[in-house]
Amino acid sequence: MPTSSTVPYQLTDTQIRTWYRAVLSLFFASGLVVSALLTRLPDLATGLNLSSGPMGLLLLGMTAGSFCAVSFSGALVARFGAIRCIVAAYATTVTGMALIGCGVYYMSVPMTLVGLSLQGLGSAVSNVASNVQGVANERALGRYVTPIMHGFFSIGTVMGAALGALGTQLGLPFVAHMMSYAVVVAALVAFSLTRCQTENYGQDDTKALATLGAYKVRDAWRDKHTILIGFFVLGVALAEGSANDWVALALTHDYGTSKTIGSLGYFTFVVAMMVGRFGGTALLNRYGRVLILRITCSLAIAGLSLFIFAPKVQVGFVGLLIWGLGASLGFPTGMSAASDDPMKAAVRVSVVSTIGYTAFLGGPPLLGLLGEHFGIRKGLIAVLIFVLLSLVLTSQLTPRKDRDELLAIRI
Repeated sequence: MPTSSTVPYQLTDTQIRTWYRAVLSLFFASGLVVSALLTRLPDLATGLNLSSGPMGLLLLGMTAGSFCAVSFSGALVARFGAIRCIVAAYATTVTGMALIGCGVYYMSVPMTLVGLSLQGLGSAVSNVASNVQGVANERALGRYVTPIMHGFFSIGTVMGAALGALGTQLGLPFVAHMMSYAVVVAALVAFSLTRCQTENYGQDDTKALATLGAYKVRDAWRDKHTILIGFFVLGVALAEGSANDWVALALTHDYGTSKTIGSLGYFTFVVAMMVGRFGGTALLNRYGRVLILRITCSLAIAGLSLFIFAPKVQVGFVGLLIWGLGASLGFPTGMSAASDDPMKAAVRVSVVSTIGYTAFLGGPPLLGLLGEHFGIRKGLIAVLIFVLLSLVLTSQLTPRKDRDELLAIRI
């Protein structure tokens, strides 16, 4: 669409809805990337003839790639724009997926390690850039939709896991599995990017460029309000990430249940998250983000406490359900709060999402160390403390217009 250097361009309702569907596809593709590997990890270990120790060290390659990426992804998105970063990131991710499949086929640990590192690096950058696209589209729609976007990520993981399990049952070779997922992800992303819009849509281009030139990533890291939103996201990201990695093990080790029950516990949490994200979006639009986030953070605290201290596994499952509902809205709504100032949205969202994804990556290993000494359930008390901090910080997510009015009243 042609634009003027001084006159902002606007989008039609049809273009905005098309953009919205494209962003949903991006989040869905991200879920497929995650599930493609996780559902076939046993095949990776068997194909490379690795025991659990060397296998864990190998997987650190993906974590290392992600950690490296989150440290500079915000600066990349702010400098080059979300769409360019998504193109580069998914090209890296898809290449990594292909190398993982080939590495197992040729029984090459170095090739697999390179593939895991590339997938981790690409996924981290694409996640930050997709969130920037998501909140820009949310502003265009004029209502909260980021929880639904993250809900499509959950759908991608569930559908990808189901297809992966089916492929295992049918005896689909690991390399064919990874290659097919890589092709599907590449096609989804290519289709989506033709329908995405720049995150600076509808702004005076001259003013936007001047603002972006003056407000850099380092300024956002020095911005108290941005960092406080980041700490809010940190707590809710830990609440989500710790469940993904440790719920099944907590049920089998601490509660003494079977592996089947452990898997069912993780499934319960994921379903609760999906229900919370799709159902809670309407509540956000009706009652506002601060009130709903106070309720959901309180639910996460109650659910976590119940899971940690429950005397019986049945009560623990009730805690899981409440915990999942409570953790569902925090991360995506934190992204919305970081985008309240349209001129600084890309930079601030990239910084806040970097903090959040650092929690996703670094939190579970640290919880593993705590679990080694105190038990997994008691180790989750650390997560409980951070969610309490998120509850305290919900006032920092007051919409910008309301914040300005409150400040005027105080003055």
